[in-house]
Amino acid sequence: MTAATARPTAPGRTYDALVADVRAGVLGPDPRTLRIAVAFTTRQAVRHDGRGTGYRNEVLSLRLAEAVGSCAVEPGELPDSALDDCVGADVARLLGHPLPAVRVAALDAYLMHIAPHTPEHGAHPVALPAGSSLEKSRARASAVVDLLDLPDGGTVLVVGVVNSLLEALRSRGLGYVPCDLKGGVTEWGEPVTADALAAAGSCDALLVSGMTLGNGTFEPLRAHALRHGKRLVLFAQTGSAVLPRFLGHGVTAVCAEPYPFFWLDGGAGVVHRYRCPGGER
Repeated sequence: MTAATARPTAPGRTYDALVADVRAGVLGPDPRTLRIAVAFTTRQAVRHDGRGTGYRNEVLSLRLAEAVGSCAVEPGELPDSALDDCVGADVARLLGHPLPAVRVAALDAYLMHIAPHTPEHGAHPVALPAGSSLEKSRARASAVVDLLDLPDGGTVLVVGVVNSLLEALRSRGLGYVPCDLKGGVTEWGEPVTADALAAAGSCDALLVSGMTLGNGTFEPLRAHALRHGKRLVLFAQTGSAVLPRFLGHGVTAVCAEPYPFFWLDGGAGVVHRYRCPGGER
């Protein structure tokens, strides 16, 4: 399945430049005129059948009209007061909030509001079938890894360890270097590095979680990919409407997954894939 050609509508050469454009009303309505109606968190713990380890997720989401913007956080790090700060606040104010997760979720909500994931904005929907949490995780992983377009034998830096993604890479004859700020080991006992940039030099492509927006590591990885001409593919629950803005500016492709995420429901779902025209970086 081939992703649609994306038509980015914002310069987005750096994250700060994108935020500045939003604040100035360059891309759409003045963010001072748009208020967040609902703020909520989603918390889950999961251990798929047949897997020896599990994990937890926590996500902050903000509702702006019909749009929901999200940013994942480390479990337990988001104070309850963050929700009170967000409800009723205008987007411009939240773009300057002291918490990175609030800033990213507000930006995501704004961009989702003005440019939802539709073919008109360059998105190509990919259906996820109904099934167990593991079946849906593997289906999403297949949709993500298909965007790499690497020959057998290539090595991929995986930032944000997801076991189903590692499985999908192995099934395509690709090697990988797993990376996560928490370190540790994978399901199969492989060491997980905590320093993505140090490992990036030995890899042919980068497969990166949208969580890097919230922890401040996205820009260095984007700059590395741009400087070295490497493919940078993002899988994004965090910032699903933000990251397509960087297509052609270091980002090669994005698999965007806005709220509600695949792990919340056993029914059919959808992710949205974006790709640069001609594979440009």
